[in-house]
Amino acid sequence: MKIYTKTGDKGTTSLVGGTRVPKTHIRLEAYGTVDELNSNLGLLITYLLDGKDKDFLQQVQDRLFAVGSHLATDREKMELKEASIISSEQVEMVEREIDRLDTLLPPLSAFILPGGSRGAAVCHVCRTVCRRAERRILALAEQVEIASELLAYVNRLSDYLFVLSRKMNQDDKKGEIFWNNSCK
Repeated sequence: MKIYTKTGDKGTTSLVGGTRVPKTHIRLEAYGTVDELNSNLGLLITYLLDGKDKDFLQQVQDRLFAVGSHLATDREKMELKEASIISSEQVEMVEREIDRLDTLLPPLSAFILPGGSRGAAVCHVCRTVCRRAERRILALAEQVEIASELLAYVNRLSDYLFVLSRKMNQDDKKGEIFWNNSCK
């Protein structure tokens, strides 16, 4: 199998189900941003010291492939494959991981600026790409049906990445950077 097919040379691509759409289509914006997030998570994993965190993020990467597949499926032409379905159990898994990490951290007392260690800064980039992916998915959801579990999963994932960034700073013995709201 060749990597290049030449079928997209004129600016279109096929959805799962065969429908051809422009590469600028809102659906591609949604799953392309999920792909961008997944790539950034791959970079983030290289900064992680904790094996549990690495294992969890690799599971997230697998789930993001499912999210992308869900978003790429033209459901007017094809049913979702089971592997493309995000379940409430997967959402709960992210919630449990947020709760686990949160127990390791001091309570929040102020807004935190992105930064600290290099890894935590990369984690914040992942968080903001995740938020953008969520916005793109919500825009698509105005046109086609998107499962509520998928929306919840992406929303929780950005929360998880925020908490993980705090843990990474703690693991790297870097202080959190708090917003100076006096703006002086």
